[in-house]
Amino acid sequence: MNPLSLNQRTTKSWTVAQAVDGCVRHGLESVGLWREEVAEQGLAASAKLVRSAGLRVSSLCRGGFLTAADSLDDNRLAIDEAAELGAVCLVLVVGGLPGVVPGRPLEGVVSRDLAGARERVAEALAELAPYAGERNVRLALEPLHPIYCPDRAVVSTLGQALDLAMMYPSEQVGVVVDTFHVWWDPQVFEQIARAGERIASYQVCDYLHPLPADVLLGRGMMGDGVIDFPPITRAVLAAGYTGDIEVEIFNADIWAADPDEVVASMKRRYAEVVG
Repeated sequence: MNPLSLNQRTTKSWTVAQAVDGCVRHGLESVGLWREEVAEQGLAASAKLVRSAGLRVSSLCRGGFLTAADSLDDNRLAIDEAAELGAVCLVLVVGGLPGVVPGRPLEGVVSRDLAGARERVAEALAELAPYAGERNVRLALEPLHPIYCPDRAVVSTLGQALDLAMMYPSEQVGVVVDTFHVWWDPQVFEQIARAGERIASYQVCDYLHPLPADVLLGRGMMGDGVIDFPPITRAVLAAGYTGDIEVEIFNADIWAADPDEVVASMKRRYAEVVG
């Protein structure tokens, strides 16, 4: 199979229908979808589009933000959506400190209890994992780079994600290896080997230097930043991963470019840099 997958966020302006058409046009066999765009297209319509095109849904992004008190109902809905789409996994970004809003200055009541926030993630996962298992959906915990710890993910390393995932059957809970988030970790190769069959998704993009003012948009096309991709790719494959390799890029310039040119560039860079 061709493992290269387009994560829909890389071509942010494309609807689900346009992303599906783009993947077919560029010879890709899988697509990673986002819940917001699926909702706009319609869940049933989105599922029909990908199936009619013969595409795999390499992931559904995203569930999570488990540190919020009211997160469980939305995550159950996300699991149901992943089941309808036949997604390989539902990516979970676990959430930051309660009261900290992503991308906004601190205001109001903010928790500084990092250990407590991580405990809330574990408690929520205990509720969601069995629900996902009943629907044949695999949850994929994504550790995020520590710069996102306050507002997006109190799980920052692959090791932390694995400690949580290994409390459940591997078909229920796995982990995401995202190069942007893990490249810096001195234990990354040890933890990739430890993950083995727990690797539910492998996502690639580069880490730009310097980062832009909005660090969320600091992802670049492979080869434009500081990440050495081949050793990470070799480690992921050596661990037994045989799934899709998603390119997921948050970058204002890439979002403003012609999506077809972005996908063509993505294919070239994948061949030249990632493998």
